[in-house]
Order: sequence, then C-alpha cells, then structure tokens
Amino acid sequence: MRVGIIFPGQGSQVVGMGVDAARAHPAAAQCFAEAKTILGYDLLALCASGPEEKLRETRYAQPAIFVTNVALALAAGDALEPVVSAGHSFGEYCSLTLAGALAFETALTLVNQRGLAMHRAASRARGAMAAVLGLAPDALRAAVAETVEQGAGRVQLANFNAPGQIVISGDADAVRVAGERAMTAGAKRVVPLNVAGAWHSALMDPAREEFAAHVAAATVLPPRFTVISNVDATPYRDVAQIKANLVRSITDEVRWHDTAVAMVELGLDLIVEFGASPVLAPMFKRIDGAPRAITVSDAAGVGQLRDQLGSASAV
Repeated sequence: MRVGIIFPGQGSQVVGMGVDAARAHPAAAQCFAEAKTILGYDLLALCASGPEEKLRETRYAQPAIFVTNVALALAAGDALEPVVSAGHSFGEYCSLTLAGALAFETALTLVNQRGLAMHRAASRARGAMAAVLGLAPDALRAAVAETVEQGAGRVQLANFNAPGQIVISGDADAVRVAGERAMTAGAKRVVPLNVAGAWHSALMDPAREEFAAHVAAATVLPPRFTVISNVDATPYRDVAQIKANLVRSITDEVRWHDTAVAMVELGLDLIVEFGASPVLAPMFKRIDGAPRAITVSDAAGVGQLRDQLGSASAV
C-alpha cells in the first residue's frame, strides 16, 4: 500500500487533543514528555484542559499542534511506511520530523521560536485574515491587487487551499476592502477568520527576520522519503531548500492545493491526515484521481489505522 501522510497547521487545535493517544500509546506519551522538557511547561496539561483561548494563541497553538500531530503519527507504529508527506503551513515541520530531516527536539524548538516570533509581530500591527469562497483565483488576485494599488493597505493571498477556498491576509482595513471587492466580483461568501494576526503576509516580516537566524543554526538532514513543500509545491531536493522555505513560509502563500495535487500524482492508495481535526483530508474529494483520505485524530483512529496497515501488509 502506497501511503501519503499530511499534517494540518494552525486552526486545527481543540481542547483535549492528543490526550487519549498519550494515554494509550507509549510513543505518543514520550512526545509530550520530551515537549515538557524542551518547552519548560506541561503541554499535555494545556492540551487536556485549555483554556481554549490560551490554546488558540499562536505561541501555544503551534507547539501543541506540532506535538499532537507527531504523537499521533508515531503511535501508528512501524507499519506506517509513508512514501510522501506534506504539511499545511508549519504542519510541514511534522513531515520533516517523520522523514528524519529534523530531530524532534530541533523541530519543536523551531516551532516554538516561530510561534513566539509571530506572536510578537502580530502585537505590532493590526492584522486580519478572511476566507474567500466561490471566486476564481485570477479574479481574487485582481481584487487584491486593486486594493493595494488604491492605497487601502497591505493584503495578499495567504492560503490557496482549493480553487474555491482561498484565504487573504494583511492589514485589517485592507482585508475588509479586498473582501468587499471580492464579493462585487462574484464571491459567494467572505468569512473573517478568528485569528490573532495576519499570518502569511508582509505583516510577519519582523517574525521572518527574527526566525531566520534560528533556522540557519539548526541541524537539518535530507529527508528519508519525499516531502513536498507547501511554499512551492515541489519535493525537497536539498537541505538548503528546506531551510530557505522554512523561513519563507512565515510570509509566503501556502500553496496547499498545488501540494495536494502533487501528492495525488504520485499514485497513492491512501492519504492519512494526522491531526486533532479533519482539516485537510476532506479537500482531497475535490481533486480528480485522489485516493481515499482519512483523518486520524485520537487513539481509536490510531488503532483502526494500525489494523488497516497490518491487514494490508499481510496480504
């Protein structure tokens, strides 16, 4: 069975995530134990009890999501032998960890530093994000470009999740104006997102500059299996490209749709999303030729996947 694995990013967090997996699987418990030492606080307790408002803060959300995602994947055991992986935004750190390009401690340290840098950058500028639904990409790009040209502020495409589901990000007023232009151009809906900052936009330039030094000093190895970057939707070729894209991902557009299509073109039998919420797997239903995509979010899901992978390997 040719299996691809995917990992969601910010927004997938829920109170209670990872807790039952840590109780049921030693590999998952070890992730949270190591995280406590690395971070200096009890991440499992935060995941278990919240509060939700704290878990939503980017400086806590990113480490919590990273550890939960990786813990779920490691709980699947040795029967999980992916041929390709990808992650949405910082979910890519999970892919690089499973592929051996980043040690767990290195990856979590970087994710923590990334979240702190983005938290500080968000406190300096009033940013916003909004999901634009049902508008062709070219039409949305035109609406965004017109908004910038007319001096409404900074705004850009942030997440290209699917042709009819694109997120814009930037100065709060510019995002509002661009959303209004998108509706005039034929968008079905514009949904403001409940986020603390303008992720994947120029407002994160200070975070990118701060974070670059941490990435430069980190030890990165070539991945053991294919990891497709969400920054340029191509497989990583070398360590230099990995480091460059980890820095770029703070401000650049997440090309998730192109990344997902690249995975499908590899001829997979199954795609498994490891994360607390079914964020990415449902999007594969919109891609021609996509295999079955499932989400593993808890201990029960891990058990079902292990049974499935064990049955497949026995055939």
